[in-house]
Amino acid sequence: MDIKELGSAIQQIATEKGIQPDKVFDAIESALAAAYKKEYRKRSEIIKAKFNHKTGGLKFWQEKTVVDPSEVRIVIEEEEPAEKNEKSEKKEFKEAPIEQESEEELLPRYNSDRHIFTDEAKAIKKDAKSGDILEFPLETHADFGRIAAQTAKQVILQGLREAERSSVREEFAGKEGQIVSGIVQRFEHGNVYVDLGRAIGVMFRNESIPGEHYRQSERLRFYILAVQDDPHRPGIVLSRSHPKFIAKLFELEVPEIADGVVEIKSIAREAGSRTKIAVSSKEERVDPIGSAVGQRGTRVIAVTNELGNEKIDIIEWSEEPEKYIANSISPAKAQRVEISGRREARVFVLDDQLSLAIGKGGQNVRLAAKLTGWKIDVRSENRPDEVLEGGVSTAIPDDERDPAQYTPEEKPKNEDDE
Repeated sequence: MDIKELGSAIQQIATEKGIQPDKVFDAIESALAAAYKKEYRKRSEIIKAKFNHKTGGLKFWQEKTVVDPSEVRIVIEEEEPAEKNEKSEKKEFKEAPIEQESEEELLPRYNSDRHIFTDEAKAIKKDAKSGDILEFPLETHADFGRIAAQTAKQVILQGLREAERSSVREEFAGKEGQIVSGIVQRFEHGNVYVDLGRAIGVMFRNESIPGEHYRQSERLRFYILAVQDDPHRPGIVLSRSHPKFIAKLFELEVPEIADGVVEIKSIAREAGSRTKIAVSSKEERVDPIGSAVGQRGTRVIAVTNELGNEKIDIIEWSEEPEKYIANSISPAKAQRVEISGRREARVFVLDDQLSLAIGKGGQNVRLAAKLTGWKIDVRSENRPDEVLEGGVSTAIPDDERDPAQYTPEEKPKNEDDE
């Protein structure tokens, strides 16, 4: 065996798959052990192999676990009984205590191919105790039949695939909640599959931006929503509609946000249409809105271009509810805000600002309510008692609210309380 050539091949495989060379050797050793067992040993035995990549030598051994007789269920398989003893043995079986049998079945079954009793183990290794694993050297064979060779091939391919999946999971697990760049590869049932380099990510239909059209070989940015371990499900789940996607895009474009000087306090988004973000500054000399917008709007334009010209309203966050709510209905200007203890607020605007404050289909007030977490009721300054169509919006629908979010006045009564 040309060890130098083999080492180069293993190194090449490791580089192509993005895994450690040790993982490739592990796969080779598992394959050799599987082939050896298939050709020379019993199916129930535990066979291990060691390949010395420096000398090319092979070593095989069998492993047995040390057990105490009380820790296993011993089943004695007797030969077929003679006719004269058949009735008596059947009778003896029926009279066996059912409770004792059920208790024994809870214990693992003793297998002489896998287990060795403590007394026998101590004869081999003086300090052997229950739970230890003893190794029994086996004769070395290097010749395997066709079936054994096919088994080895399947084992090594499976080992390499699992090592590659594990490597990809480790790499992308640290990027969960981050932005990655990928190339659109294909479409299946409304889902978009994206080439991320070493892995393929999937963006489900409900995680795409409504109205956005994707083309094969198009490079886009995506938000890593989740990295899953289940081999039967897509490993890397991507999104372009998640609100945090906006926050990460601003981090890339706005140094003040990346440095933590300017903070994004809240985001409300209707993907593909409009987004509102509330920003605040930790330093008085830094203007949070100006930083996010950029000179001549260059920074916010870069974000909107990535989102297919989705409109973005940037407002200043405030600890004062009245000021924060007034800012949230931007681009409309509020005349005054009245708040109540039930996280409800009435925002009064001039008549020429009503359409801006409510928005098309009530979108502006709806996003403002989501952004602030308050129920907002937009009304005309000239007609303060009139409830306007589409002018009222609750931050979270009642059927989606957490009971902890209700104030004492709002908390619904249970039938038991009545």
